[in-house]
Amino acid sequence: MGQLVQALNTVIINPLLVLLFAAGLAVFVFGVAEFFFKFNIRGDEHAKEDGKNHMLWGIVGMFVMASAFGIIAVIQNTVNSF
Repeated sequence: MGQLVQALNTVIINPLLVLLFAAGLAVFVFGVAEFFFKFNIRGDEHAKEDGKNHMLWGIVGMFVMASAFGIIAVIQNTVNSF
């Protein structure tokens, strides 16, 4: 059972979590760019709010993925202890 969980973690879960973490980072970076560049060029308050929202949700996404890594590690250690 422990080997199956470890194999699933290595082959499917970890790459998926890394991909989703990278997506959260991309959303955050996009929000930073949107906040600074669109706001400074056009002075558009709506672009500033959009940038803030993208940064916030990017951070939330990265936090969720980091938490998922921890939860998966706990589950894997629990299963391996049996």
